Amino acid sequence: MYEIHDDPFLVPFDGSFRVADTPTTPLNGRPDGVRATLEDHIGEMQELQELLHAQDRWSLLLIFQAMDAAGKDGTIRAVMNGINPAGCQVYSFKQPSDEELDHDFLWRTAKRLPERGRIGIFNRSYYEEVLVVRVHPKILNGQRLHKRLRTREGIWQERFESIVDHERHLARNGTVILKFWLNVSKEEQRKRFLSRLDTPEKHWKFSMSDVRERGHWDRYMEAYQEALNATSRPWAPWFAIPADDKPTMRGEVARIIVKALKGLDMYYPVVTPEDRGRFEEARVALEKEKEG
Repeated sequence: MYEIHDDPFLVPFDGSFRVADTPTTPLNGRPDGVRATLEDHIGEMQELQELLHAQDRWSLLLIFQAMDAAGKDGTIRAVMNGINPAGCQVYSFKQPSDEELDHDFLWRTAKRLPERGRIGIFNRSYYEEVLVVRVHPKILNGQRLHKRLRTREGIWQERFESIVDHERHLARNGTVILKFWLNVSKEEQRKRFLSRLDTPEKHWKFSMSDVRERGHWDRYMEAYQEALNATSRPWAPWFAIPADDKPTMRGEVARIIVKALKGLDMYYPVVTPEDRGRFEEARVALEKEKEG
């Protein structure tokens, strides 16, 4: 099981995380050369992804959660730029389908977990069940749970326990889990919504529901604080990434991914003497073709 214990943006494992104390802007301002640094990280990631695929022993699951306009889509696009698409899969989880509502809340994401040797990305995830559903508990009424189940005390704590158990099971079986909360400020979100309204090419991104959700901002922050405290673990850590400056945010996400991949015991498969013999036979056959 691979574990992470040290990073400036790591959500601690002792329940001491506080949203109010967590920065939304870079710790020391935007560093010089941040875009070049991101490109360097992407270059490293390309090599590490090839190694991940070749060894075929680990998988990597990246989970992104955030308020609207925090930059999830752009971050995923920027950080995974140049990564071999054959070894990467991205899933966005929207409103559950009828089939998904007939299963437990972890079922639809469990179907999309990355195979060994691949990188899986969840743009939103099962954490919606302890975030948006907690802020809007009436959603539980449509989840086909018996009243006795959906109205019981402790339902959120039970869901936290299910998530922790689920992630520990995955980690024990070779899935490295990194979870990113892109921490955008309410004021920066307001500016980004206005930018969408002022730019015709961005109108498609704007939804009145996004504005309505701003009215629940404090409740969302409470839900995030409790969820991150309850589920940040060494084998599935949360990282609270300042999201008001997009280039810096993307660089930090890429840095953490590279750090995690470098921490794995990865190596290219060793070629056996028998394989070398077959390789030589293949070489002789190919060279004969040229001579012919």
